[in-house]
Amino acid sequence: MIDTLLSNVADLVNDKVIFITGGTGSFGNELTEVLLSKYQPRKIIIFSRDEFKQFTMKQKFPESKFPCMRYFVGDVRDYDRLLMATRGVDVLFHAAAMKQVDTIEYNPFEAIKTNINGTENVIKSAIFNKIPRVIGVSTDKCVSPVNLYGATKLCLEKLIIYGNMMSGKDGPIFSVLRYGNVFGSRGSVVPLFLKQKENGVITVTDEKMTRFTLTLRQAITFVLNSASIMKGGEVFVPKLPSYNIMQLAKCVDPTCQIKVIGKRPGEKVHEAMISSSESYRTKIMPDYYVVLPEIKVGTDYSMYGDKNMDDEVEYSSGNNELMKDEVLSVLIKNL
Repeated sequence: MIDTLLSNVADLVNDKVIFITGGTGSFGNELTEVLLSKYQPRKIIIFSRDEFKQFTMKQKFPESKFPCMRYFVGDVRDYDRLLMATRGVDVLFHAAAMKQVDTIEYNPFEAIKTNINGTENVIKSAIFNKIPRVIGVSTDKCVSPVNLYGATKLCLEKLIIYGNMMSGKDGPIFSVLRYGNVFGSRGSVVPLFLKQKENGVITVTDEKMTRFTLTLRQAITFVLNSASIMKGGEVFVPKLPSYNIMQLAKCVDPTCQIKVIGKRPGEKVHEAMISSSESYRTKIMPDYYVVLPEIKVGTDYSMYGDKNMDDEVEYSSGNNELMKDEVLSVLIKNL
């Protein structure tokens, strides 16, 4: 589920219209790369508000070479624009969000407009235009959130799952993908450490800090696989390794001085991907978990079997298996 694309992904995307909000980000670029290289979508619509990023992405995926590509300037805050842009769409991946923890702490109103109000607009547009499948992209920071970013993603999850109630029996189905830090992605700690090592000093905020991680390609594989099997109402969570921040710093450069500078506003020591209050309704699959909804959406989830997590168990980066140093070093080298 994490490393290999399922055979039924082809049925999900071939000859289908795919719509990606926040499509010019790392997620959208990688998803587009996979769709174009392995499948035959009828159309891929990149929806984002940054015209320069769209210009850059057009150089990578020009419409002259990939006639299925479309680039729409728009903002998820703008319901009317979304309503027009999502006509005729078959699968919608909702990845648009403000994501920088520090920025959001100092610009809370803006984060709410994009991450919460924008998600509501996506849901309403999908229902109005009868988009069969909608997948919201979430984060481990939504579990017992201590920062506004996590809180807005918690709201995103609740809204997406509730979309199944709004759409009714024959309407679109909505599910969520929740995963940890994408290794080496824009804004993550790895590029920062690689830059800092040039000066011989790497700064960490807390020596005990741990994080879940996966590669961008693994994230895309997981998203496509989950979207291809979703019934509506699920939160899909991959089984991932963790790393310790000191371990990561030493793998970046064992000769560097490590300076502890203290936690940033809204930063956790450990992240969780399943909270202790969710575990009782979480199904265990071979390489992922499925958190079933609290609200009844009239869906048969028997395909996920009957193996449940124990009650009041937290799936945390702090009690999870750590990656081996050599695996971590290879990931750093391949960035």
